[in-house]
Amino acid sequence: MKIEKVLNNNVAVTHDEKGREIVVMGRGLAFQRKPGDRVDPARIDKTFIINDADISDKFQRLMASIPMSHMLLSERIINYARINLGKRLHDSIYVTLPDHISNAITRYQEGTILTNPLLWDIRRFYRDEYEIGLKANCIVQEETGVEFREDEAAFIAMHFVNAQLGEQMNTVYDITYIMQEVCAIVRMFMDIEFDEDSLDYYRFITHVKFFAQRVRGKIPYGDDSQDILEMIRYKHPNSYSCATKIRDFIFEKYQYQCQSDEILYLTAHITRLSRHGATENQANNEGDDFS
Repeated sequence: MKIEKVLNNNVAVTHDEKGREIVVMGRGLAFQRKPGDRVDPARIDKTFIINDADISDKFQRLMASIPMSHMLLSERIINYARINLGKRLHDSIYVTLPDHISNAITRYQEGTILTNPLLWDIRRFYRDEYEIGLKANCIVQEETGVEFREDEAAFIAMHFVNAQLGEQMNTVYDITYIMQEVCAIVRMFMDIEFDEDSLDYYRFITHVKFFAQRVRGKIPYGDDSQDILEMIRYKHPNSYSCATKIRDFIFEKYQYQCQSDEILYLTAHITRLSRHGATENQANNEGDDFS
C-alpha cells in the first residue's frame, strides 16, 4: 500500500487491495513520510473504511486534528455500542462522537463543564443509549483520568440516537422536545405517573419517538381507521380525549395534521399506560381492555 495523503505523524490515507480508500492509524506510521511512500503494515494498528465520500472527507480532517488516543477511545466506545445496542449505526458516528469526546475532554481539563437541559428526558426516552453514555464516561476516565458528569453521558447518548435515526443532531433534539411535550400532556391530562420499567411505557415511548419524527418531517402516517377510531372513542373516552389534546397541540405548534391512524395508536398506547398509572376513577372509566 502506498500513502496517498499524510494526515499527521500517526495517520495516513491509502487504498486496500480492493482499491477502496482507507485510513490507517499507528504510532509513527506516517512520521517523515510523504505521498507515494509505502505503508509499513507492521505499524498499522487500526484501519477505517468510510464509504460515504462526504463523511470520509470530514473523518480525515478530524483525524488530522485530534489526538490519536481520543480517536482510539472513541472507537472503543463505538464498538461497545454496536454490540450492546445491536443496531446499525450510521458512519457519521465516526466523525461526531470522536469530535465531541475530544472537545469534551479539553473542556473538562480547562474547567468548562456544560449542563444538559434534557438530561432527565434523555435518561427516560433513550435508556439504552444513555447506558452507553455512562459506559463511555467510564472509558474516558479509565484512559484519560477525566471524570465526565452524567450530563456528558446524555450528550454522548444523543450521538448514538442520531446515528440510528440518520438525522442531523438539531433534528434529534427537536424530536426529543416533541417527545417531552407529548409525555407532559399525557401525564397531566390522564393524571398518571409513568412506570418507566413497564413494557407498556417502552412501547409508548417507542411510538412517540417515531411520531415525533413524523411531526418534525411533516410525514403523514395514514387515514384509513376512522371506523375503528369511532368505536375506540366510545370505549376509551379519556384516552381518546387525551390523544385529541395531543393532536390539537401538535397542529397549533407544528402545523402537522394527525390523521385517524395516528389518533388510534396514540389512544391505544395511552390506554395501556393508564392501566398502570391512572387514578382509580380514570381506570374505571377506561375499562380493563383494549382490543
